[in-house]
Amino acid sequence: MHLLDPHWLASTFGVAGILVIVFAESGLLIGFFLPGDSLLFTAGLLVADGHYLRVPLPLLCALIAVAAIAGDQVGYLFGRRVGRPLFDRPDARLFKRDHLVRAETFFARHGARSIVLARFVPVVRTFTPIVAGASSMPYRTFVIYNVVGGVLWGCGVTTLGYFLGQIAFVESNIELILIAIVAVSVAPIAVEALRARRRRQVASNATRQS
Repeated sequence: MHLLDPHWLASTFGVAGILVIVFAESGLLIGFFLPGDSLLFTAGLLVADGHYLRVPLPLLCALIAVAAIAGDQVGYLFGRRVGRPLFDRPDARLFKRDHLVRAETFFARHGARSIVLARFVPVVRTFTPIVAGASSMPYRTFVIYNVVGGVLWGCGVTTLGYFLGQIAFVESNIELILIAIVAVSVAPIAVEALRARRRRQVASNATRQS
């Protein structure tokens, strides 16, 4: 699908398209399926190639960081205003009270650094600012860590793609590299899912034994 092909997206829509996708994937619910890490990495590759994206790397990094930060700000404000009612709805599928309680526990355990860490985990980075707003995380705290996370993610992944794109092996095996990036990005989600499943099994066994 073209909508999930980072190379097609970046080369077809250019910088403007990249910024729109980064904004949507960072804080809009409809953007959780869009490519994030692979798109930034591909953008760096295309800048290094100089054929599709003819823009200075520092400028591209700055624009991407701003788009990512702005997306999370919108997500936070959305969660702050309508997040709790959505979580409280008994028939909600995406937003459940149980998810909000887990998020509040996560924030209490890991602190504001969770905003930075979530940047590097697909899907999670889309919902984290919304959950942060619904959990009433202090706005000033959120802004500080949102900026840090947006800069590290937006500039870091794009710059990595730029320098690796100048390596012959990477340039000739771009599809395999993108697959590897997606696999590494999804790994934390898979690990957490396995841990959650194991905890449920342990709790279930303990209940049966009691």
